[in-house]
Amino acid sequence: MLDLTQLRSFVAVEHMGSFTLAAERLGLGQSTVSQHIQRLESAVGRRLLARDTHKVLLTTDGEALLSHARAMLAIEAQVHSQFRGQKLRGNLRLGVSEDFVTSQLPAVLEDFVRSHPSVDLELTVALSGTLYEMQDNGEIDLVLAKRRLGDARGRLVYREPLVWLARDPEHVLGAGPLPLIAFPPPSVTRSIALEALGRTQTAWRIVCTCGSLSGLTAAARAGMGVLVQPRSMAPSGLKEIGKGRLPVLEDVEFVLVPRKGADQALVSALSDDILGKVRSLRTNA
Repeated sequence: MLDLTQLRSFVAVEHMGSFTLAAERLGLGQSTVSQHIQRLESAVGRRLLARDTHKVLLTTDGEALLSHARAMLAIEAQVHSQFRGQKLRGNLRLGVSEDFVTSQLPAVLEDFVRSHPSVDLELTVALSGTLYEMQDNGEIDLVLAKRRLGDARGRLVYREPLVWLARDPEHVLGAGPLPLIAFPPPSVTRSIALEALGRTQTAWRIVCTCGSLSGLTAAARAGMGVLVQPRSMAPSGLKEIGKGRLPVLEDVEFVLVPRKGADQALVSALSDDILGKVRSLRTNA
């Protein structure tokens, strides 16, 4: 019997043409995707992918399996949808924190969108603090964002350590006042970083502020300074600064926060899908 998780990795590698990009799309580690492909090849007794220095291509047997794999994944989604009860319809306004979007959101939403084609998602991407403000104003139905330890709002998805990141840690640590690359207020990671530096009386200056994680990542990769991010969401090309070099950062928690008065069927369905998918991705990573 073929494993659907392995087939999902196989389809993602074919679609993205890369193990690295497929892993990012699925929210998995590259080694996990590679293991899925190896086990799938062992199960069918054929080589499915041909690798060269530029791209991953399907073999003849891989091409033969691809349509079957897609059909099996589609059937899985249909069965899942049928036994979820009534078909959901309507509009759901989802707010997601900037850092989660670039790492795990595609994999989290893929199954929900396939299972509930009659639900229209209106997606807002912003800082966690901004999302909470918008929700308080009735503009967002469900928020997936960060909260600080001790904050009771929302339903816990998972807890994550924050880390200091830089392209060249030795260079930035020897540059005088610590050069920081940060989101603007209200940013949870910014507040935690500045409080940690304040407790240890570490001199700092903000050298780059941007509301987009892609902009902050570009600045960090250019060597401008230090970026704070959840460990599992650390952008490639940056190194984690070892313990003892900078103050310890408190963990953050990713949570789901529904709006009172929102369509509870839609909110519950998406919340359950997000919880199940994220926990599955973290278990398999």
